[in-house]
Amino acid sequence: MSSSLRQYPMWVGVVTLILSIISLCTGTSFAKTLFSEVGAIGTTTFRIFFSACVLWLIWRPWRIPLTRVDLTTIIPYGVCIVGMNLPFYLSLQTLPVGIALAIEFTGPLGLAIYKSRTRFDFLWITFAVIGLYLLLWPGADSEELIALDLAGVIYALIAGVFWASYILVGQMARRVHPAHVTSYGLTAAAIFILPLGLISGGTTMFNPNLLLFGLAIAILSSALPYSLEIFALRILPAKTFSIMLSLEPAVGALAGIIILGEFIESKQWMAILLVVCASAGCTATAVRDHRKNTAKASSKDHNNSPN
Repeated sequence: MSSSLRQYPMWVGVVTLILSIISLCTGTSFAKTLFSEVGAIGTTTFRIFFSACVLWLIWRPWRIPLTRVDLTTIIPYGVCIVGMNLPFYLSLQTLPVGIALAIEFTGPLGLAIYKSRTRFDFLWITFAVIGLYLLLWPGADSEELIALDLAGVIYALIAGVFWASYILVGQMARRVHPAHVTSYGLTAAAIFILPLGLISGGTTMFNPNLLLFGLAIAILSSALPYSLEIFALRILPAKTFSIMLSLEPAVGALAGIIILGEFIESKQWMAILLVVCASAGCTATAVRDHRKNTAKASSKDHNNSPN
């Protein structure tokens, strides 16, 4: 068996995914500050282009032979990256980070519902849905929900669809070396988005200060989290990965408080608690099921072995 298929404990995938979420949400909050300079498309271009450059330096994928079969996973991976990032950043032009993330999460949540098999899975999904509801629903004296920009909501929903597709493609990539999936996948995404970014941002895209800031954002929001996610996807089941991503709206809200100075109501803190419970419960259930399946497989192998 190749090293790319090495089995790791479930907790390694959980910790890896949590670190990925923290990095991504931090980078996203910083990225929003670039909108006034290069716009959402330019910011997306910075993020994807520099991420591809960084991963080429880290992974040096040319050392490993690339097959045509690999490309059948790498190209869809690149398309999903553009499909997640560009609509999401466009939604951030008119929506707060926490709300945009909550709407985008409907993609992974829908995938989790589709793949759920036990009553415990639906319990954790219910927690996540209630948490997202509380995040989206305004206070008694607010008309924020009614005033949400329709285009922003649609962009976030489109990003959610690609997010779910990204999870499925990531599962397909288990037999492809991570260096190929992330490096070549982000390169394909950069080729797709670069012309749009240059047209949208113009000469401002070549400002040295903005280039350095864009590089930092790329590392935080793409290069590091995507590398961690593709590793986590090799360990965690798709439904576990999907429900654990319920942490993103919560972590995004916290990043908004620290980086952007956004205010979080007590009701929204309750929402954060619910999505954390959903993630923790899903993880605990997955670990339990994994241990049961491992025990059953070991018992079966033992019974079938010659005496």
